[in-house]
Formats: sequence, structure tokens, C-alpha cells
Amino acid sequence: MKKYEERVNTTQLLTWVSEPKSTWYYKEKTGKRGRKPSTHTRHRDGHLVENSEVVKQIKTILSVEFIFYGYDLVTEDLRVDNGLIINKKKVYRLMNEEHLLLGRTIVTTGKRNFVQFRKINASRPLEYLVMDIKYVYIHGEKRNVYLLSVMDVCTRTVLGHMLKASIRQHDVILLLDGILQHYKCEGISLRNDNGSQFIAHSVRGYLKDQNIYQEFTHIATPEENGYIEAFHSNLERDVIKRYWFDSFHYAKWKISDYMTHYNNRRRHRSLKKMSPANYWTMMYPDFPLRQQGAESGEDVKGGFGGGVEIARPLAKPLTFSERRLPLPAAENQTSHCQNQNENLV
Repeated sequence: MKKYEERVNTTQLLTWVSEPKSTWYYKEKTGKRGRKPSTHTRHRDGHLVENSEVVKQIKTILSVEFIFYGYDLVTEDLRVDNGLIINKKKVYRLMNEEHLLLGRTIVTTGKRNFVQFRKINASRPLEYLVMDIKYVYIHGEKRNVYLLSVMDVCTRTVLGHMLKASIRQHDVILLLDGILQHYKCEGISLRNDNGSQFIAHSVRGYLKDQNIYQEFTHIATPEENGYIEAFHSNLERDVIKRYWFDSFHYAKWKISDYMTHYNNRRRHRSLKKMSPANYWTMMYPDFPLRQQGAESGEDVKGGFGGGVEIARPLAKPLTFSERRLPLPAAENQTSHCQNQNENLV
């Protein structure tokens, strides 16, 4: 090219060597691609406002009591109340640079107690609980909803469930509180996976306050929570795959009926071919399912190997003086918990 560039123009030379001009003239650029971001925003009266001033206005909006806006609603405030002609993408960029966006990722700190043994050896009711969340598809609405279930491992009794469009931290606390509000929670262990609802600080703090030991399964190891996984598999086979849900309310009604059937009528080979309710009543008469006649402070002895029986604290019903004000009833709470309330009042 250099040999002939004085006698022939560059276009002709590139034609001879079959080289596109874009390759010859290309110069690598440094920095971020695309158009440079704007430094000003126009006001409705025509004058320009610097980005630093826009950021100040955003901070002023977010500093108001009870205001917890994302970038979309902040954009609306800037347009309507402050008179700025601004795109929500720019507001997102400015809020992201200043770390003002709502955080959607739950970040946890502190040590988690992971499962030590895959198999659970529960010797009494409410010694070991397991919980998990399952998708339920609503055909008529073309969307998934979420089912949160809590099961007692010893008797396979489903103590409570909740079906909602989304399951959040406070939903987990509300369901657990509805189940356990009439019990002393000494000696209870709770196993769950690493879902964002379960690792949240509020849930872990609640369980710690209730003296409940929480343990987590290892990542991508659902077999460590096999009891609740097996229950959800049965639910999938018996209900979800057999019914066409035209609405959320129909699914909620049908699943609630199944929970009643599962606890009171469905037989289990692991429970001597009895239903969970019958097994609980027959095998643990000193700790009745509905707490009829149970005295506060009872202990149950259970074998833990070596022929030695060790007295372990039972989940005990609270006395009237120990009962605290209950939270609002968990959505779709089972009739089991409602019957407990009636018997204790």
C-alpha cells in the first residue's frame, strides 16, 4: 500500500487487495460506547437544570416521611411537581449512580447453620418442622402463585399453609406465628432451603426470639428437605395435575380441602398406614393434637440411642398468663389452628 499510495488513491488500492474501507480506516475507540449521557435537563419554562441539581431534587423527594419510591414514581414527581421534562431512564441512571435505587436483592450477613444429617429422626410432635414454597399454576389467569407449607416431621401433619401471589418475609413470620402462638417454642428445629424469604434477617431474628433452631439445606440439594418435597410431590400428583384452576380463589379452595383430607384421612405407610391426625392422637396421647387436657410444663421422654432415655423439652401450650396478643390470622390458615384457639379460650 505504501509503495503505490503516491500514484494511486486509497480507494483503488483497497479494491486491488479486496479489503473493505471500513477495515482500513477503523480506529479503536476507548471509553463507553454510545452517545454521551446528557449533563442537563430542560425545565418546562425553557431553562436548563444541571444533573447535580436534579439529584438534589430526587434526594428531597426521598427524604419525605413515608416516601419509599422507585425510579418510576420519582420520575412522576419530578415531572408533575418540579416541572422537569425528563425520561425515566435518565432518572434510573442518576439514582443508580447515587445508590438511591430500591434494593431488590436480600443481602444477609452472619453464619447460617447448614444441615448436618440428611435424615431427620424426630421422636415427638413439634420437635422438627420443615417448610418450603411450591409453584401452583392458575390456568385461567395464566400465572403462577406460591404455596408456603409447614409440616411436622414426626407425624407428617401439615400445620399450616398459605397460598398467595407472592410470598414475602412477613408472610413467613405471620404463618409461623399463627401456628406457634399457643406453644412454647423450646426444643423446636426448623429446616428450610435458602430462599430469600427464609434467609431474611427479619425471619431469622423472629425464629431466634422464639428459641427456634433454624437450619438450611445445602445449595441445590432438595433431598435434604425430602419430607416437605415429598408432600409437595403428592400435592402435585393429587391436585395440581388433576384440576384445571380457572381462578386463584378456586385453587385456594381446592388446596385447602386437600390439606384437610391429607391431615385427617390420607393414610401413610410410614405412619403405620394411619392418617397424620390419627397417628398423632394414638401415638402421642400425652400431647394431643388439639391440646385438650394438656398441662403446661409437661415433658416427654424419648430414646436417643444407647438405651438411654433423655428428657427433652416439649413444645408446650402456653398458660393464659403467658399468652401474648396474637397477630392477625395468617391467610388461609388451616382449621387445626383455629380449633386450637377455640379450645384455649
